[in-house]
Amino acid sequence: MFTGIVQEMGKIDQIQGQGSSLVLVIRATQVLGALDEGDSVAVNGVCLTVTGLEPGRFTADVMPETFRRTSLGNLKRGAFVNLERAMRPGDRLDGHIVQGHVDGVGRLKGIRRESIATLFEIDANSEIMRYLVLKDSVAVDGISLTVAKTGSKGFSVSVIPRTLDETTLQFATVGDPVNLEVNILAKYVEHFLQQRDETGLNLETLTRKGFQ
Repeated sequence: MFTGIVQEMGKIDQIQGQGSSLVLVIRATQVLGALDEGDSVAVNGVCLTVTGLEPGRFTADVMPETFRRTSLGNLKRGAFVNLERAMRPGDRLDGHIVQGHVDGVGRLKGIRRESIATLFEIDANSEIMRYLVLKDSVAVDGISLTVAKTGSKGFSVSVIPRTLDETTLQFATVGDPVNLEVNILAKYVEHFLQQRDETGLNLETLTRKGFQ
């Protein structure tokens, strides 16, 4: 479980393997504190397991399923990535609940300044857009952001200068792929409503059976 508050930008030191299975060697500082093998780290919003530790860097595997569903396969040596360690019980939830399970890959359609903020327009498919509503939270490459605008084929987020300076969004260009994770609460609500419809459980049914 993560919060979408990026702790630091790491740097891809090495990419090992080929095809749809990769091993990433990532240089970092802050997230390495008390980090052990088997711990979880969000890398551009993707929950990865630490498989090895060395001074100043850690290793994580990218399996075929992760490769297919995320943008990690586009990473090059020297690229910066957003890093966040898993949330601990008792931590403050300054962002929103992020699982690190990417729902899909969007693409940056536009980037423009809006006063002190930077507006990012992101193309996304219907499987993503069905869950997004105005002012809801969405994770973009692991960054907890607020939906500023929605449309039939995408949405926009407005980014404050601090977030821009401390994340990989500062290097973003139009056409770049971004990992997207919608608010898990929206998916739970959808699942509940589907189950309700399938079982016929609704207010009318409950009233008919004597519930008041």
